[in-house]
Amino acid sequence: MTPRSCLTVILAAGEGTRMKSSLPKVLHNIAGLPIVAHVAKAVHGAGVRDIALVVGKGGDQVEAAVRSIVSNVNVHEQTERLGTAHAVLAARDSIARGYDDILVVFGDTPLIETAALDQARAKLADGADVVVMGFRPAVPNGYGRLIEQDGRLIAIREEKDASEAEKKIGFCNGGLMALRGQSALALLDKITNDNANSEFYLTDVVEIANADGKSVVAIEISPDNVIGINTRVELAEAEAIWQTRKRRDTMLAGVTMQAPETVFFAHDTLVEADAILEPNIIFGPGVSIASGAVIHAFSYFEGAKIGANANVGPFARLRPGADLAAKSKVGNFVEVKNAKVGVGAKVNHLTYIGDAIVGPAANIGAGAITCNYDGYNKHLTEIGANVFIGSNSSLVAPVSIGDNAYVASGSVITANVPADALAFGRARQEVKEGRAVQLRARYAAQKLAKKAD
Repeated sequence: MTPRSCLTVILAAGEGTRMKSSLPKVLHNIAGLPIVAHVAKAVHGAGVRDIALVVGKGGDQVEAAVRSIVSNVNVHEQTERLGTAHAVLAARDSIARGYDDILVVFGDTPLIETAALDQARAKLADGADVVVMGFRPAVPNGYGRLIEQDGRLIAIREEKDASEAEKKIGFCNGGLMALRGQSALALLDKITNDNANSEFYLTDVVEIANADGKSVVAIEISPDNVIGINTRVELAEAEAIWQTRKRRDTMLAGVTMQAPETVFFAHDTLVEADAILEPNIIFGPGVSIASGAVIHAFSYFEGAKIGANANVGPFARLRPGADLAAKSKVGNFVEVKNAKVGVGAKVNHLTYIGDAIVGPAANIGAGAITCNYDGYNKHLTEIGANVFIGSNSSLVAPVSIGDNAYVASGSVITANVPADALAFGRARQEVKEGRAVQLRARYAAQKLAKKAD
C-alpha cells in the first residue's frame, strides 16, 4: 500500500505578548529545545516530511528552529491576524500542491504526541474528511464543546453560545485538526468572517463540511497534547509535564532512578538500560550514557558521552566534548571539558581536565589541572596509558606525558615527559632548624605593637 502523503501546517505567527519577552514565544525552551521544535519533532515522528510554517515576527529564527528537526519547510508569512482559518490559508500555496492529508497544529503546543497525530491520520485513511482532536479536561469551563450525533461531529459550540445541556458536555475542542487534502482548500475558502470579531475561525469548517455531506469525526487525545504556552508560568508547567513523561519512559526502559523527581533531562538525553541515576542530576543537551554507568548525585552534564560501567560524581561537571570510556571514573568536584578519558582511567577529585587525552588506566591525583589556555588559544595535553599524575600538579599545554610515566606531586610540567620517566617540576625544599620559634616570637611582637598603637 502506497503511504499517504501529508503536509503539516504549523501556526507559529503569534506574538506572545503575555510572555513579556523580546523572543518569540515559540522559541522559548522546554528541555533545551524551542517549543516549536518540539512540535516539529512530534510531526516528524508521525511520518510527516513536509511542513508549511506560518510565521510572523522573528520568522527567520522560528524557521531555523523547525529546520533543525525537519529539512523540507516552506515558510509563509501572516501579515494580519484575522483568525485561525486566515492563518491556515496563509499556507495556501503549500496546501494546493496536493496532499492526501493536511494536519493543522499550533507552534506553541510542545507536548503534542506523535500518537495523537497518527490517530488523526488513521481516521482520514478510513474515510473521514475532517478530524477534530478533542480532549476531556477536569473542568471544561471556557472551552468549546464538541457536539456529536451518532458518531459524527456536527458542531463545535463555544461556551458563550452553548445551551445548558451543551455546557454539561465534557468533550472539548483542542484546536488541532486534520483535513482530507482533496477537499481542504474548498472547505477553508467557504469560511467567512460573519461574526462579532470579524475573524475567520477554523472551527467553522465542521458545520461547513457537514452541510456539504462530508464525514466529520472527533477523536479523543490526552489533555497534555493541547496545552498551549502563553506565559512563563505555563512554560514552567509544560516543562514539568515533559520531565515527568521523560522520567517515566526512562525508568520503563530499564534505568534506575532513586529520586526521579530531582533528575532533569534535555530533549535528546540518551540513557541505556541498567544505568543508575542518583538524585539531583541535570542533563543539558547532547548527553549519552551507556549501560551500567553510575551517575552520582549533584552532577551536571552537557555535550558529554559516558561509557559503559563508568562512574561519575558526585558533584561532577562534564562540559561539551567530554568523552568518558568504559569503566572510567570522574569523581567529586571534577570538571572535564573537550577531553577523552580512557578505559579504566581515574580522575577522582578536585581536578580540571580540559582539552586533553587521558590514556587507559591513568590515575590523575587530587588538585591536578591541565593548563589549556594561554589567553588566546587552547592547547592539548596528552597523558599516556598507566600514567600517574601526583596531586596538585599543573600540566602546562601543549605537553605530552608518555606511557607509564610518573609526575611528582606539586609539579608544574612545561616540557614533554618520556615514557617510564619520573618528572619533578617544583622548587627544592629547604629546612631551617629552630626557625619556627623565632618566627612565632617575631609575629607575636608585631601583633603586640599593633595593639599598642
